[in-house]
Amino acid sequence: MNKAESKYASTAARMDEALIACLEKKDLAYITVKEICERAGVNRSTFYLHYETVADLLDECVEYTNNKCFQRYSADLTDMEKRLASDRPEDSILISPAYLRPYLEFVRSNKRIYQVVLEHQEVFRTRRTFQQLFDSIFSPTLDKFHFPEPEKAYIVHFYLGGITSVVREWLKKDCADPIDRIVAICMRCILPEGEKTESP
Repeated sequence: MNKAESKYASTAARMDEALIACLEKKDLAYITVKEICERAGVNRSTFYLHYETVADLLDECVEYTNNKCFQRYSADLTDMEKRLASDRPEDSILISPAYLRPYLEFVRSNKRIYQVVLEHQEVFRTRRTFQQLFDSIFSPTLDKFHFPEPEKAYIVHFYLGGITSVVREWLKKDCADPIDRIVAICMRCILPEGEKTESP
């Protein structure tokens, strides 16, 4: 990263953090470019150099937040790669308490932005993120279980849609239910009774 890129990354991160701070206090519809710029310590021309609307910044902010979430898994990436490379199909099942719990802890810590995302899903360009996950994780896993290519996207959307719906309901209740209860519900929905996976 050169000096210019580094400077932009720092400015973008400040604007992302400013938007998150604003979301802690008010709804997206009432947040102005002016207050984001004041919190971030940048001028309006800098904002409009990179974004057209607050929604554009929010789109980037979600990616920024998700990247922070993925950093929680950095210590487990080697283990994840080994599991995906294993010849045993059951080793490739990554939906387990060990992976769900850190994700839910992060959602609870950043619940305001996730509430906004779930309320305004049409605002966010999620297709690219889904495709990256599908190509790198979901598709190779489903190959091991011999699912036909035309069915794979439907199956992945079914499982992710289910988890997203559980998280949405949890967020509606302000994440009041214990994380372990939400993990247990997800596992019960995903795995038929009697089927078990070991936590990594």
